[in-house]
Amino acid sequence: MLDFSILIEHKKEFLAGFLTTLEVSLLALVLSLILGTVLAVMKISPLKPLKGLATVYIEFIQNTPLLIQIFFFYFGLPAVGIQLNPFISGTLGLAVYSSAYIAEAIRAGIQAVSHGQVEAGRASGLTYMQTMLHIILPQAIKVVIPPLGNQFLNLVMGSAILGSISGKDLMYYGDIISSDTFVVFDVYIFVALFYLILTVPLSLFINYLERKLSASD
Repeated sequence: MLDFSILIEHKKEFLAGFLTTLEVSLLALVLSLILGTVLAVMKISPLKPLKGLATVYIEFIQNTPLLIQIFFFYFGLPAVGIQLNPFISGTLGLAVYSSAYIAEAIRAGIQAVSHGQVEAGRASGLTYMQTMLHIILPQAIKVVIPPLGNQFLNLVMGSAILGSISGKDLMYYGDIISSDTFVVFDVYIFVALFYLILTVPLSLFINYLERKLSASD
């Protein structure tokens, strides 16, 4: 049986960690979606410098660990005079890491849209960016809702890595509580339940959105 007295006695710590995890996840989600969309458009751009820059960024980020990227913001930037707290470092690290995968998902969605629609947009007087923004991207996003949803869920679960830089998230407080109480199993079960409170509604919303968009088609 789980010892719920631990949850009651340390409710403030669990709640503080939950709120920090929620804030980091939401901010990183928004930032990664914006950055990923920009990168996707750059990667299919007819301008070779933009395409090359996006390709190098995506390949580098996807082939290096998330932990190293967060350490770069938290431990690396102070070497050049830029000091970031754990919250900002973790948020930026998660956003940068997730943006590379989101970019690839959105790029696939853009390429799934008929090229004739691009030509039609350009023929009607729209610029390349206007065509992407008003015609192509809305259709591409609908196509890639499932992979985007999976990436958002991975982002929330990946936020647990903030504990490695004292990010005061769920894992950070879980480590402290387990050290103070000498109870490991129960504490991390409670931590896992708090993550489920975040991920289950998000998963249900993604499924609902996918069904609704499919019905509109």
